[in-house]
Amino acid sequence: MEIGKKLRDARATCGLTQEQAADKLYVTRQTVSNWENEKTYPDIVSIVRISELYDISLDELLKGDDEMMKHLEETTNVVNNGKRLFAAVILNIVVMVTMFTAALFLPDKTYITACVFCLALISTAFLVYEIVKKI
Repeated sequence: MEIGKKLRDARATCGLTQEQAADKLYVTRQTVSNWENEKTYPDIVSIVRISELYDISLDELLKGDDEMMKHLEETTNVVNNGKRLFAAVILNIVVMVTMFTAALFLPDKTYITACVFCLALISTAFLVYEIVKKI
């Protein structure tokens, strides 16, 4: 069974409207609707609150929904997210050092400097992407 149907059924069993559930879960009614229609998935904190509000075990709520489990794994895997951010920072530092070294010591600097500058832009964009994704 999909998580949206489980959430909808559990809310109905408790006799709550989407608006009432949203108030108790500290989210908007639209958020509850999006969860129930599987447009978005609740985060781990919301899942725990839902479990308490609807008096349903986390096991019962989450088991059997591979998409929800994948979502939770991706959003709560701090180690992998930290590794990617660390790798982006290191890559950016290496590219910047290479760029400055090339600019200082190579005789025909024009093409090499341009290539390294492009790499620096790409690595900086990757770093910014990882930081924004983390936020």
